[in-house]
Amino acid sequence: MHSYSGTYGALLLGGLFASGFSGFVALQSLLYFKLFPNDGTPLKSLVLIVWAFDLAHTALVWASLWDYMITNIANVSYGEYIPETIALTIVLTAILTFLTQCFFAHRIFHLSRRNWYITAPVVILAVGRLACACVSGAEMIEMQYFENFRAKFRWLFSMGLALSSGADILITALLFILLRKSKADSVSLDDIIDACILYTFEIGSLTSVTTVVSLICWVVLDDSLIFLGLHFLIGKLYANSLLASLNSRQRFRRSRATVTAFDLLSMPHIQPLPAEFQNTHNSRNANCGVQVDVIKSVQYDVETGKE
Repeated sequence: MHSYSGTYGALLLGGLFASGFSGFVALQSLLYFKLFPNDGTPLKSLVLIVWAFDLAHTALVWASLWDYMITNIANVSYGEYIPETIALTIVLTAILTFLTQCFFAHRIFHLSRRNWYITAPVVILAVGRLACACVSGAEMIEMQYFENFRAKFRWLFSMGLALSSGADILITALLFILLRKSKADSVSLDDIIDACILYTFEIGSLTSVTTVVSLICWVVLDDSLIFLGLHFLIGKLYANSLLASLNSRQRFRRSRATVTAFDLLSMPHIQPLPAEFQNTHNSRNANCGVQVDVIKSVQYDVETGKE
């Protein structure tokens, strides 16, 4: 490594930002349990697992920084060494990524009316990314030095990041298409669905861009650990995207749209307003000067997809 700024500086900044995002994960987890105490056990368990993995990831990041900057600060060549804690952060990032991508794959599955042909590619990419990262972590421990790891397994680590980015792009594209289709089939849900579409792009672009930038730094910058500082953030962004998606249901519930629904992204499909309500709504608007909104709340079981 040629400079402290490209090694320890990059790791320090990555660790500081990762810790900040970890605080957001904790806040969103607590907010979730406060807002949705009646959610099913699977969702609550998922939130607890994500929170636990995120805390473990943060602890490993700071253990790595301590190893680099305190214990071995006098060893100039130690920047090339790969502590086991670094390898474990790679694996935990992959697990958080996998959980988040499977969560969105589950939503795609329901929005597409249980279409496995649409959902399967997302799951395959997510599993491939997890496998690449787990093998990369094991090989990092075996190789011990970044130079050795780059020489033999640069392609493997690169493939893992590429698969992760590909899964994000596919998830974003499928949710966009499915939500647009739901918008065409629905009545008076335009505002909420537009918000869902915008939110989907925001989540998908943030995680995907960070992953791509980390991949570019890994491939191009052989003499720095900037890629690793960025990689510290990836797991945090995925955890936050999952929790923010769950907590956004509260915002959609309070939407001022004519028709409200419970967590549109979790619904198996969006059903149009029944004809008798549409007729009543239209006739009242035609005969009176006062607009009357028909509010219909529909609650769906997330697991079964039934009303």
